[in-house]
Amino acid sequence: MAVSVLLLVAALVLAVAVTGLLALARSGGDGPADDGLGPADVARDTPVAAAAPLDAAADLGLWAEGAADRTGVPARALRAYAAAEVAQRAATPDCGLSWATLAGIGRVESRHGEIGGSELGDDGVPRPRIVGVPLDGTPGVREIPDSDGGVLDGDTTYDRAVGPMQFLPTTWALHGADGDGDGVADPHQIDDAARGAAAYLCAAGRDTADGAGWWDAVLAYNRSGEYARSVWAAADRYARTA
Repeated sequence: MAVSVLLLVAALVLAVAVTGLLALARSGGDGPADDGLGPADVARDTPVAAAAPLDAAADLGLWAEGAADRTGVPARALRAYAAAEVAQRAATPDCGLSWATLAGIGRVESRHGEIGGSELGDDGVPRPRIVGVPLDGTPGVREIPDSDGGVLDGDTTYDRAVGPMQFLPTTWALHGADGDGDGVADPHQIDDAARGAAAYLCAAGRDTADGAGWWDAVLAYNRSGEYARSVWAAADRYARTA
């Protein structure tokens, strides 16, 4: 009897884990929220609360340590989002991208690199690495054949979303960036991933400080209304509490 109970518990745990991974693959997110940051009932062009632009000369690590206490976002992740804002503002000043939007995406995509038991290291790499399920065309999942020979996702048959900002290999090939200055653009490393996400959001001349422009940018990242509303809810709260 004890063995049967243990087997049943193990099966339930496995089912929950698989369900979570499927949700991640289908929506680009982390499934239902449990901290009040679920999809917000907001109009399509409602802007996110404005956050004061970060000072490029400031100690972003020190800022992140303080903001982490107020927002609940890990300081290591905040430092990456902040650096990406500063770099993107220098590259495309008219985009108006805020760290809060990057944090909103990071939360929905991977809980800032800590989904499924992963831990975000000081080097900015989650361990274990975050890799979605194969995009093989099963119900609710897009079919995307392998595009990178498995270099980023370890799959030579289908593509998978990877890293804390959940980039597809094809998208990373277009917008990948070296955010930490080590000479390598790695979607599994949060500084690089945040910098790539910033470039992606600001592509095509978007103005993310404008309500409609913000929604266009986030929907380009993931074409799901529920996804965009979840990102909005998180980004808006982060901007208000930081």
